[in-house]
Amino acid sequence: MSSGTHLKDLALSDTGFVFDPYTGATFTTNATGLLILHALREGLSRPAIVEKLRDRFDVHGDVETDVNEFFALLRQHGVVPPNFTAAEK
Repeated sequence: MSSGTHLKDLALSDTGFVFDPYTGATFTTNATGLLILHALREGLSRPAIVEKLRDRFDVHGDVETDVNEFFALLRQHGVVPPNFTAAEK
């Protein structure tokens, strides 16, 4: 299964509850994490995700590092494959 399929099959609630039907794992995330998950499901690139976060939350700091750390958590929990990186379109 591709990481895109796995991401699309995650159950995401508006409150941040996430269910992975492949592993049965559940976790919660904040609004930032939800935005990143939705953006990944849309196929957005890492730069587009960073820009979307800056626009939505009016942040100007090191957003790239935060996105990289979230991707690392997704890899750690098996939501995306170990070699996953968002396309650099």
